[in-house]
Amino acid sequence: MQTSTATTASIMAFQSLVNEIHDLNATQALLGWDLETHMPEKGSAMRAKQMATLAKLSHNLMTSAEMDEHLRHLRQPGIPEKLDTMSQALVREVGRSYDKSKKTPLELLQEMVETTAEAHNIWVDARANKQFKQFEPVLRKIISLNQRLAEAQGYEDSPYDALLDEYEPGLTVKQLDPLFAKLKADIVPLLKAIQDSGHSPEAGFLHEGFFPAEKQLEFSRKVLTDMGFDFEAGRLDLSAHPFSSGSSSHDVRLTTRIDEHDVFSALSSSMHEGGHGMYEQGVNPVLNRTPLAEGTSLGIHESQSRLWENQVGRSRAFWKHYFPKLQETFPELKNVTAEKFYHGINRVRPSFIRVESDEVTYNLHILLRYEIEKALIEGSMKVDEIPEAWAAKAQEYLGITPSNDAEGALQDIHWSHGSFGYFPTYTLGNLYSAQFFHTAKKQIDGLEDKIGHGELLPLKNWLNKEIHWVGKMENAAAIVQRVTGEPLNARYFVDYLWGKYGEIFKISR
Repeated sequence: MQTSTATTASIMAFQSLVNEIHDLNATQALLGWDLETHMPEKGSAMRAKQMATLAKLSHNLMTSAEMDEHLRHLRQPGIPEKLDTMSQALVREVGRSYDKSKKTPLELLQEMVETTAEAHNIWVDARANKQFKQFEPVLRKIISLNQRLAEAQGYEDSPYDALLDEYEPGLTVKQLDPLFAKLKADIVPLLKAIQDSGHSPEAGFLHEGFFPAEKQLEFSRKVLTDMGFDFEAGRLDLSAHPFSSGSSSHDVRLTTRIDEHDVFSALSSSMHEGGHGMYEQGVNPVLNRTPLAEGTSLGIHESQSRLWENQVGRSRAFWKHYFPKLQETFPELKNVTAEKFYHGINRVRPSFIRVESDEVTYNLHILLRYEIEKALIEGSMKVDEIPEAWAAKAQEYLGITPSNDAEGALQDIHWSHGSFGYFPTYTLGNLYSAQFFHTAKKQIDGLEDKIGHGELLPLKNWLNKEIHWVGKMENAAAIVQRVTGEPLNARYFVDYLWGKYGEIFKISR
């Protein structure tokens, strides 16, 4: 079909406007990265103002009369079908953001940006002091802002639905509640069988010794390079909480954190963030400077990080190749075998810290957070009740009780960012990752043997082709269906857990 001159002119002007908005958002993301990595502590107040200004400029462009005019024209019946595939997707995704932005009062957006920018350092200090009360006032304000945001966006059942939609479009509490109930019903018997097995892999060697930060960073960078992360288009730095950020497929920022008395956690978090980073680097460059260059949803994004962290990074095949190299880097491990190391990093032991938890108990950590933040947004729990509720749920789900707030309600950075509705995407990521990896093993000949020889690029290239390249041009459901031949199916994740841990602990269903 041929497009009219007016439509051609409109789509070109529309794309130019979208590019400007993306540039502002990318700059804001880089300021946020700097805030968490290199910015002097005293700079937080001014940084909050700077980021709020960029957010205001972006919001003004997104809700401008010019944007309204273009979308009105490009969304007319019969027009989208005349556009190329990329332009259709761009109109769809920008239109969705436009509709949300029009519902969000500018003063609410600015207040959210300023409050969360200042909340970062408050959270860091409170966590260091193990004092939740330091964080309470700003968290109370952040929750109120999120409640106002949910009301502005609108919802059918729970205000939490409006926040979920920001990270996993279309996801609702009605869908999540039965999903978590089913996972809990599947995972708790596995955990009990493991605990009753009488087998507890030795893991003290992971913490016995001094593992210098510079050597851990060097090893992490080597593994990320082997995975296919492009350091000419990215970097790895340190932060209080690992994350990934960036401005385009040519500029992707990863961070990790290092404990010099833990030989595995930095590598694990680096591989996790590397999965995110390679998703961003793997998007078709044509989509840069548009929202289509982003991951299609947080759940799909998490599938990439969890796949590399767990299906690869905690696999026997991976350590067949990399354990001798780790021993060369850290001679303290010279008397540890690769098999012993594999069993050690896959020990199942309920822990306080989510990012250091094992694969079996991880989703119970997410369930705990989901239930608390849903109650906070729905108004059935008050901020000062969080530590007690956290302790009670940790005891109920994990059988442990935090001894301080750093082990409990202060361990995650997400609430200081205002990111309510984010945590459930980690569980979705686990489910997606198992389904994707199951398919990859069928389609890549001898994949596990390749991993066992340190050949990680075949998997990376498959993920680039099947998932990364399309960016946000396809939604999560479409990607899963196209790649695996079926909708999301939690069975693959449950089968993966029982297969792996059944073999390690000599148990069966």
